[in-house]
Order: sequence, then C-alpha cells, then structure tokens
Amino acid sequence: MSDGLRGVVVSHAELAAALVDAVREITGQEEALVAVSNEGCSRALLNDRLEEAVHATPSVVFVDLPGGSCLQAAILYLRTHHDVAVVAGVNIVELDPGDVAAGEESVPCASSTASGWLIHRCSPSPAAHAR
Repeated sequence: MSDGLRGVVVSHAELAAALVDAVREITGQEEALVAVSNEGCSRALLNDRLEEAVHATPSVVFVDLPGGSCLQAAILYLRTHHDVAVVAGVNIVELDPGDVAAGEESVPCASSTASGWLIHRCSPSPAAHAR
C-alpha cells in the first residue's frame, strides 16, 4: 500500500495472517498489510480488532467472504469511517501492492464518489496476466 494508506486483511481463522505473510515473502514489504482474525471473538470484539488495525488511517479493508461476519463488521465500520473502503473476496493478487517484477503500480481497489467510497473488486495489472 502507498504511504498514508493502510491495507487491512480480515478473515476467518488464520487466513489473513497467511495471506499477509505470503505477500511479505513475495514483495519484501514488511509494513504494507495488517492481518486481523475473527477467531474466537464476537462481532463487537471483531469491530474492536478492526478499529485497532485501521488505527484512524485511510485504509482498504480486504475481507475473505462476501456476506460473512468479517464483511459485516467491515461494513459496520465503514458506515462511520468514510476514509475506509472494503473489498470482499480477497486473494493474493489483490494484495500485491504493485507488480513487483515490473515495478508497476496495481489497479486501485476503491475510489471516492460523491456519496462516499465505491466498493469494487480489484483487477490485477495487465502484467499479472502475463505471468
């Protein structure tokens, strides 16, 4: 993620930690993403974990399942924090902060609109298709 923008991965069990670790291994970027797990917590505790991870910073929150508890917590958080965008159905391609091999920027996952953030799926850069 670029300076000033935080990437937060929220998932069931240890999926978020595994995805974040894989991106670190691939990119060498240690601070680009933060992992949050919903394991063993209520919706209120998950919201607290999410708030701690976002840390009042403009963020893109990536969740594992569309419609799951992680997405529900992220959407609830989004309602009161307008500098946060949410992307559902995360995968490792979406978490790569750029095409490492080609040094290219990735396609943005969220954009600002008059009514707030537009939530949409990320598209990998054209170079990602060539791999």
